[in-house]
Amino acid sequence: MAQARIADASDPEAIREAARIIREGGLVAFPTETVYGLGASAENEAAVARIFEAKRRPRIDPLIVHVSDMESARRYGVFPNAALPLMERFWPGPLTLVAGKTSLIPYIVTAGLDTVAVRIPAHPAALALIRAAKTAIAAPSANPFGYVSPTEAEHVAGQLGDTVDFILDGGPSAIGVESTILSFETSGPVVLRAGGTPVEDLQAVLGRTDIQIGSVLRPSVPGQMKRHYSTRTPLEIREISENYNAAAAPRAGKQGERIGLLTLSLMEDASRYAAVEILSPAGDVREAAAGLFRALRRLDALALDRIVARPVSEKGLGLAIMDRLRRCAAGD
Repeated sequence: MAQARIADASDPEAIREAARIIREGGLVAFPTETVYGLGASAENEAAVARIFEAKRRPRIDPLIVHVSDMESARRYGVFPNAALPLMERFWPGPLTLVAGKTSLIPYIVTAGLDTVAVRIPAHPAALALIRAAKTAIAAPSANPFGYVSPTEAEHVAGQLGDTVDFILDGGPSAIGVESTILSFETSGPVVLRAGGTPVEDLQAVLGRTDIQIGSVLRPSVPGQMKRHYSTRTPLEIREISENYNAAAAPRAGKQGERIGLLTLSLMEDASRYAAVEILSPAGDVREAAAGLFRALRRLDALALDRIVARPVSEKGLGLAIMDRLRRCAAGD
């Protein structure tokens, strides 16, 4: 298969071409405010199967269904009344809601489950594509399964370019981590994945929210695998101590070991590292989240022996950052 063509997502003709490909059962990588998605018509089983094949994604891992408005969301999911305040407050945006699926969604999308994850993305190109395609679009992140998510069109082209039919380039993703996923399919609302909508914002609308963020043997939503969002270079999360020159120095390794540092803001001597990525000199977790996957990709491209990541406070988007780092650091 030839390398996919990349087109400007702001070009109406490119949107029309991408929509035609979706309608005809093809795969289109497209920008969202979170990360780039690999999309197919959510109602086309054969097209959705191509997503799993292109990503080498296990069929037990469900996909998110992207729609353009609330009316469309209700065509694919049966949402309880309790979800309405969240839909009104956070859509379009980086929040995915899990509800009972309707018959329009084939089971390949939901990995055999009777629930479906739905969201309205807050990116003009994504919304334009969904509207032009006249169908919901099932889309995970546009990268090989388990690897660092793509936040630029070039990331997609470099890893999936020969398995995708078309790539819409909308520039760097603004938020940089996937959507928060919240389910109403339990006794109360439960956060199943930390993401671009801070849990504190959900709590402000819903009141107290039980947080369930962990690994499971049988995923009910994307992003629940123990090892995920991973670099090829081994990564470890290490606190920095007050006496960092001694206690926080990287563990002794073989002579000449090359170590990269991933840090929110630089608080130590960087000279002992082969490479350093500072996520936000000002300590802003939103800026850090937006650049997290790009920074990990840059470090991963340097043939380092390992990466040391400094933890961040798990408030706001810091919770999503730490979730991604823990899954990146997890063993098989």
